[in-house]
Parts: sequence; structure tokens; C-alpha cells
Amino acid sequence: MENNKVIFAISDSLGETAESVARATASQFDKENIDIIRIPYISQESQIDDVISEAAKEQSIICHTIVSPTLRQYLHKEAENMGIQAVDIMGPVLDAVGTIADTKPRLTAGMIHKLDQEYFKKVEAIEFAVKYDDGKKPSGFEKADIVIIGVSRTSKTPLSMFLAYKKIKAANLPLVPEVPLPEELFKIPPKKVVGLIIDPYKLNNIRSERLRTMGLDGEANYANIARIEEELAYARAVMRRVHCPVLDVSNKSIEETASFVMQIIERNKQQEASR
Repeated sequence: MENNKVIFAISDSLGETAESVARATASQFDKENIDIIRIPYISQESQIDDVISEAAKEQSIICHTIVSPTLRQYLHKEAENMGIQAVDIMGPVLDAVGTIADTKPRLTAGMIHKLDQEYFKKVEAIEFAVKYDDGKKPSGFEKADIVIIGVSRTSKTPLSMFLAYKKIKAANLPLVPEVPLPEELFKIPPKKVVGLIIDPYKLNNIRSERLRTMGLDGEANYANIARIEEELAYARAVMRRVHCPVLDVSNKSIEETASFVMQIIERNKQQEASR
């Protein structure tokens, strides 16, 4: 690094933000040879001493996204003593937002990455719901947080997607008397399965309307009340065989149904944790 200029990008978290700002700034001086050195997870004054000692050997500045007030104050005091410029990237913005915010900042390192992790969990759950929708791949049952079973038009797919937005991996399986059940359904614990049933006349209305929107005869066998009762009887028999919790969704919104399912999942987690 001899004859090079150096920007030390330091942080009490990963330091990606400090490094990105440093690189974006250095790119504006394209005729200069500027090295960027990222030093993450600063948590002690001794680490700051090491950075300042190293920075004193080069033509250096320090930029940082340290949120700890104690470490920030120490860094700036020691940098000033050594004649090194330290640029606080996050502090001024924190102070500015503090003038309009109703709450105080958490001053917790790595919050953006915690938020990123939550976002990616949600995306992963949504992708899971799409991949294992409608019984397409029963192999996913073992990886699911919950498997939803029920006859057609009991809102299994909307429920799976709603749960996905809550970062819950849900697979679902339509129960049709003529279609053999996948063996994977009986390899998972019953507590990981929830069955949905519905009033036959309510389902008759839903299916008839569905057929009409598709330009088909609303009196087709799919919406025939006798056929519906046959399907529901079959579904109940399957649920008894699986020994899973059963929820009547006749007069429930997706939110209400999801709340019930999430209670089951939370109870399962607590049972696992107590073992």
C-alpha cells in the first residue's frame, strides 16, 4: 500500500454501508489510487486504537457507521489527537431523524441486516408456498411448518400465501376421493397438519360462482351438492385418519383461519422447546 491513500471503513456491525460509501466516494477520484480497508465488528476501544495506529502509518482517513455513542466519541477524540480525519456517516443522519421521530434510536448495531434477514425469510416462505401449492410436490411436506389439507375451494392457497407473508412455510393438498393420497402425508407428525372443512351449501355457492366466472355451467358436477357432501365426508375421513386438528372455515376470514393455524404452529414450537 506504499504511496497509496487509504480509507478505513469501520463499523460495529458488518461495515458494508461504510465500505459502500467509501467506495462510492473514492470512485469520484478516478485518477487516485485509493485503497478501502473494511474492519467490521468494532466493539472495544482497543480495536479503535489499532485502527488509528494503522491509519497513522498511511495517508488515511477513517469513515465509520459506529452507532455506539461511547465508541463514536472515543474514536473521534483519539483520531483528533493523532491528526486523522474521522467521518461519521450515520451519526448526523441519526441526529437529524431524531428531530422528527417520536422515539429514540435503538443504537443497536446491525439492525439493517436483521431487517434484511426478516425480508429474506418472507421471500423464502412465499417461494415455498408457490412451489408446494396444490399438492404439486408432496416431498415438501417434511420441510413445511404446516401442511393444509381440504377439498377444493376451501381457501388453502390464499391461506398458504397469507401465512407466507408471516414467514411461515405452508404446503397444501387438495383432497379428492378419486386421487390417491401421497404417502408423505402420513410420514409427518399429525400436529404439522391442519384440515379445513366447510358447510356444503356455502361451498356449493362458492363453486357455482367459480364456474360462472369461468364461463362454465354452474350446475356442473363440481358444484353439485351431492358431490360436495361426498367430498366433505371423504375429507373428514382422511382428517380422522391423519389425526390432525380440523377447522370449519364456513364463516371465517383468511385472517381468522391464519390466526388459528399460527396458534397451532406456536404450540408446536413450544412443545419442541420443552423437550
